[in-house]
Amino acid sequence: MIVDEPTPRKVWDEMRRGNARFVSGEPRHPRQDVDRRHELAHHQRPRAALFGCSDSRLAAEIIFDKGLGDLFVVRNAGQVVSDSVVGSLEYAVAVLEVPLIVVLGHDECGAVAAAIDSTNPDAAPLPPHIWRLIAPIVPAVRRVQRELSKTGRPIDDIDAEHVGREHLRDTVAELLHSSELISDAIAEGRLAIVGANYRLEEGTAVPDIIVGPADAEPLAS
Repeated sequence: MIVDEPTPRKVWDEMRRGNARFVSGEPRHPRQDVDRRHELAHHQRPRAALFGCSDSRLAAEIIFDKGLGDLFVVRNAGQVVSDSVVGSLEYAVAVLEVPLIVVLGHDECGAVAAAIDSTNPDAAPLPPHIWRLIAPIVPAVRRVQRELSKTGRPIDDIDAEHVGREHLRDTVAELLHSSELISDAIAEGRLAIVGANYRLEEGTAVPDIIVGPADAEPLAS
């Protein structure tokens, strides 16, 4: 019997194809029936872990046309790294043996907008829990503002999507910095991280940064 070995490259290719089906309006809605529910009652073996924003428009299994048991999903507002996030993803890698972590940001992100607004000198103080959540996004805001200053443009002319892309890259870097377990798995070639931006209007998940062996072949037209 041939065993389907879920390599990082193979799993990312599967996810890209599922997203392409979703974008084209031809999802298959796989593995969502009663038999699948029964099959998973006492165990799970997801193909990938996904760490994304809690935004209601980012339903991971729908975006990637997946079913029950396919994705181990961790979400919070703005996909901000925390101890619970790192621990959850380490569990996915060490215990569930996922070969891929997808970090999913998106345009029109409320957490990014809040981080941008918080840098305004006249900004009203945020409730403490919300501030602690968005504070890790502020360094990306400050970098983009410095880039604007160098070009002579006003810092309030800031592109939220640019900030979101910077924050996505920061998130991937912070995961690698915070978790030796995840970094070691990547170094050994059994794990990859893909940082992707989801386009709300088009429905596409566009890769921005790939760490590890997850480069996939072009999708067939």
